[in-house]
Amino acid sequence: MRLWRKEWRGQQDAEQASGLAFYIDGHVRVYHGEQTKLPRHYVPRERFYLRATVDYWVNALDGQPFCYFNQAVDHGLVQAMRGDVLPWLEAQTSLSAEHRQRMAADPRVPRFTVVFDREGYSPDLFRELQQRQIAALTYHRYPDGEDWRAEEFQEQVVSFGNGESVRLKLAERGMHVGRRPGLWVREVRKLGADGHQIPIVSTNFSGDATAQAAALMARWSQENFFKYMREHFGLDALVQYGTEQMPATVTVVNPAWQELNRQVRKKHKEWKAIQKRQQQVGLTQPLSEAEVRRYEQHQGKLQEDIEQLQPASALLKQRRKQTPHHIPVQDLPEADRFTRLRTERKYFLDTIKMIAYRAETSMASTVREKLKRSDDARSLLRQIYHTEVDLTPDPAAKTLTVHLHRLTQAAHDDAVRYLCDELTATDTIFPGTDLRLVYKLGSTLNSPTSGVRSLV
Repeated sequence: MRLWRKEWRGQQDAEQASGLAFYIDGHVRVYHGEQTKLPRHYVPRERFYLRATVDYWVNALDGQPFCYFNQAVDHGLVQAMRGDVLPWLEAQTSLSAEHRQRMAADPRVPRFTVVFDREGYSPDLFRELQQRQIAALTYHRYPDGEDWRAEEFQEQVVSFGNGESVRLKLAERGMHVGRRPGLWVREVRKLGADGHQIPIVSTNFSGDATAQAAALMARWSQENFFKYMREHFGLDALVQYGTEQMPATVTVVNPAWQELNRQVRKKHKEWKAIQKRQQQVGLTQPLSEAEVRRYEQHQGKLQEDIEQLQPASALLKQRRKQTPHHIPVQDLPEADRFTRLRTERKYFLDTIKMIAYRAETSMASTVREKLKRSDDARSLLRQIYHTEVDLTPDPAAKTLTVHLHRLTQAAHDDAVRYLCDELTATDTIFPGTDLRLVYKLGSTLNSPTSGVRSLV
């Protein structure tokens, strides 16, 4: 499902001083029904593998959504970006003439930056993106294992888009990642209070280390978006029953390959366990002939076990290599075949939810101007949504006045009154009429014009 508004992109570009950035992450939508046996996906919030579909969302710096792509069969974040997300973003993202000139003058100036978690770490993908002048920003999935020297880290002020700032200890190096000769990237590390170092990898060479750290840390706004949408917008709700056949072009992991891969991993685990036992046994001083003999017999037995594992492991690896990794859904054994959930109503309702979330975000930023506690903005709006209102149409004046009932706190009333003024100033026409919407705080009980009571 793809929802995109040019003014949304323009707003995002204006807010991102260091360049346009998109946050990409997958959201697992668990299915508890029995109409089809969907593939199992790991659900981080449940810490368990459950039958589900995956939606890959594209969000802005502040968590506001742009679009999402539904995957009935998920092959991972890297494949989703290659196959769906990035080609579509390239086609939809317009650039100013000035930015195009900078890109032409310096191939290191990115068209835009994509930010994602460790699941998308792939030096091959980074290289592909760099060739298309797209920058990547993520966590280093396979750091070298050696901590950097403490004196390399300098305390710096990291500023976020919402105006907040924190002091972090950061250090930066240039390095190669991937297969030789490797791709040159910048690595920024954040030093925690406990001494733990968090490595960040970026192919965006503009801005300093603080800009890279702030951009990646802002990825949590997308996680907060998922959490809020699940709790208040029914993001995971099943809105349509029924299934439909999978397209013939869709491929899945071959169950036969999965079984062989499981056996290979099991043999490897056994080999590691034996190797660990070999390393744990040693000779103690003073040495005796009997003790040396027992040690040699013990090590010899473990070596025999390893030599017996090697042919079986090699055979399994060869069979796995000869077995197709992915096969079309229609080629699955009958017991493993599945259909996909119907999505027409889901796409329609998710579009409404996306627009509603962006509208709520805009109203929340308005009421925060009058609240001492900015965190109360969304809870205040939810209170308004669940409160009755009075509607007073005036055909002569061509207005439809919305009277909001007063709330329990005077401070909240002041914020709502300010919101009413801002909404009235938009001169919005009620759909299907020529009546302009006017928002006021207070009921119509004392008004000479009778009102129509309604629920928002």
